[in-house]
Amino acid sequence: MTDEDIWTERVAARYDESSAAMFAPEVLGPAVDFLAARAEGGRALELAVGTGRVALPLAARGVPVAGIERSAPMAARLAAKPGADRVPVTIGDMTTATAPGPGPFRLVYLVFNGITNLLTQDAQVACFENAARHLGPGGAFVCEVFVPQLRRLPPGEVALPFDVSEAHLGFDRYDVAEQRLVSHHYTVEPDGSVSTGRSPHRYVWPAELDLMARIAGMRPAERWADFAGAPFTAESTSHVSVWRTPA
Repeated sequence: MTDEDIWTERVAARYDESSAAMFAPEVLGPAVDFLAARAEGGRALELAVGTGRVALPLAARGVPVAGIERSAPMAARLAAKPGADRVPVTIGDMTTATAPGPGPFRLVYLVFNGITNLLTQDAQVACFENAARHLGPGGAFVCEVFVPQLRRLPPGEVALPFDVSEAHLGFDRYDVAEQRLVSHHYTVEPDGSVSTGRSPHRYVWPAELDLMARIAGMRPAERWADFAGAPFTAESTSHVSVWRTPA
């Protein structure tokens, strides 16, 4: 399964609707506040910018934002939105593509589990290295990513539900040996039909991400449970981490 198989025109057309919870003010507001503070008045680059859920409100806050996006259908959805002229987008792989604009960025960020869409450790390391190449001295790389829930996986079992409701069933099927999972989605449509979808991920631990950052020449600076600044603990199901280039 490739990116072209997942981030199709069909998926792009429904992405904002299917991710409506991520657009809620109580979710999006803290994310924009957090990223604007780490931009420190400089330019920001979003890897896997998608349809602009974060980039557009961040740009509206006065932060100059550019994006890198591999899926042309997703980028086209962004381009059709008000304010898109303030967010130049490069179509390319976030492990290698170079963003437009003069000079280095103060902030590079990758949200909503984007790092796990890279399905090998080498690709994830390359993403960190590309982020570091775009940053100036003391710049920040921010990732929002889930913590693998292997403690919830009973011995001999491979699947865990993450959403069970009248309109949606979602579960992850783990391959522990390969450090992979596939998210499965079954959604009841307004006409009563059921649509299906799945996406592969390489799950990654916080400590492994710290090592990737060190390989790329960055150092850990912050780790929170969420963009609102809740403390990260052993019970946290996600984290927002910040690494910085040398000043």
